[in-house]
Amino acid sequence: MSPLSILFLVLGYFAILLLIARITGKNDSNETFFTGNRNSPWFVVAFGMIGASLSGVTFISVPGWVADSKFAYMQMVLGYFAGYVVIAHVLLPLYYRLNLTSIYTYLRDRFGNSTYKTGAVFFLISRIVGASFRLFLVANVLQLAVFDALGVPFAATVFGTILLIWVYTFRGGIKTIVYTDTLQTLFMLLAVGLTVYYLSDALIPEGTSLVDYISAHPDSQVWFFGEEKGGFWNSLFNGASGQHFLKQFLGGMFITICMTGLDQDMMQKNLTCRSLKDAQKNMYGFSISLIFVNLLFLSLGILLYDYAAKIGIDAANDDLYPAIALTEGLPAVVTVFFIIGLIASAYSSADSALTSLTTSFSVDILEVDTSSNDREVKALRRKVHIGMSLVIFVVIILFKYTAPKNVISDLFRVATYTYGPLLGLYAFGLMNKRPVRDQLVPIAAIASPTLAYVMYENSERWFNYTFGFELLLLNGAFMMFLLWLLSLGKIGELGRNEEVLDLE
Repeated sequence: MSPLSILFLVLGYFAILLLIARITGKNDSNETFFTGNRNSPWFVVAFGMIGASLSGVTFISVPGWVADSKFAYMQMVLGYFAGYVVIAHVLLPLYYRLNLTSIYTYLRDRFGNSTYKTGAVFFLISRIVGASFRLFLVANVLQLAVFDALGVPFAATVFGTILLIWVYTFRGGIKTIVYTDTLQTLFMLLAVGLTVYYLSDALIPEGTSLVDYISAHPDSQVWFFGEEKGGFWNSLFNGASGQHFLKQFLGGMFITICMTGLDQDMMQKNLTCRSLKDAQKNMYGFSISLIFVNLLFLSLGILLYDYAAKIGIDAANDDLYPAIALTEGLPAVVTVFFIIGLIASAYSSADSALTSLTTSFSVDILEVDTSSNDREVKALRRKVHIGMSLVIFVVIILFKYTAPKNVISDLFRVATYTYGPLLGLYAFGLMNKRPVRDQLVPIAAIASPTLAYVMYENSERWFNYTFGFELLLLNGAFMMFLLWLLSLGKIGELGRNEEVLDLE
């Protein structure tokens, strides 16, 4: 396809999103923007969350990851499912009982205002970095496929992309996101399904099924128990790689608890459901679907690498899928849906990230009354929405000069540091009612990831142990220990609003 054809395709796709935004954003109220009036059908939320969870990072990076880690990623995916179970039965009941708009309000009621602000700031940092990572990846592909040929600079591509997101989210907010995510998930899955279909036709001999081809492939190994390194426990504690099952499973579980259950972006969608029961249905439906969807992405990775070898394309990692989808060898429909799927995967996470950042900054930092429809309150909300858009723009431009080899791996690595303090705060708050020295919590939240980083950099030399994504657990444990130290001498004092925090 010519760059101009791709550009018209992108604009046509955005026209559909703007139509959805017009329908869902008629009631331009703060309640609609922040909570979606709490009447979203659970199955719509569940389907849309598939796209929001996968994002452009998964769309591009997971297939490219196969050469380095085979199907080891599925061990993390099973950990994700365990994490979603915890969210459904521990965190969602808490959020619904307290009727929260921002989930970090819990920290104010449990610990105090300094802790509350600390939790919100760590979310803002985490989500700005994560959303920028995801959007950078897709903007880079669009730049190579379309805008370089038209002489448009990368900064203009990014600015235009974020502007379009702002246009279709500034009125309806989370209510619009719930429905645009559903459409974007559909397009993303269609893109992957069509690519798998045509690559299978080009690669798999007649009489052999896709399942047989993938399962017999040497890169389809799922389980890594350390047999090649001296057994399960020896390989785990004596220099095991990051692909060990227990590391991957626990890392996936706690990354999910943090990046979904303790993340305003993902929880804001769940909190638009009509009831706790509906939100739990959404969580189970979404998490089970995610297992099969990720398996499809990894299978696509095998097909992409085999096809690249067959036709002589020299590409790997994040460059692999775009390099093949944009070649002349496959039918034009693959290219069309790849472009649409790429855009859909990026914006299904970027648009909700922008909305959740606006929500958290407005509610947690500026303490906006979300039930108010006063003109000044609406104007403030819109200013925050613009400000967050500009912040993401600046961060993406910075990424242009520090782009990692494989975005998904680096994204999870960043998450182990930024979400660790949140994990420690919520775990400590839910496991006991000890009050802490609220004013010192920000110091602990900085010390915790710092200690985790020092441990990560020196663990192999000190303990002959290599940390994977389970570093998140260590980070959270450091935070809990520091909170325990901050609680010494305060055992006899009452916690804040203790009666609303009882889990029973």
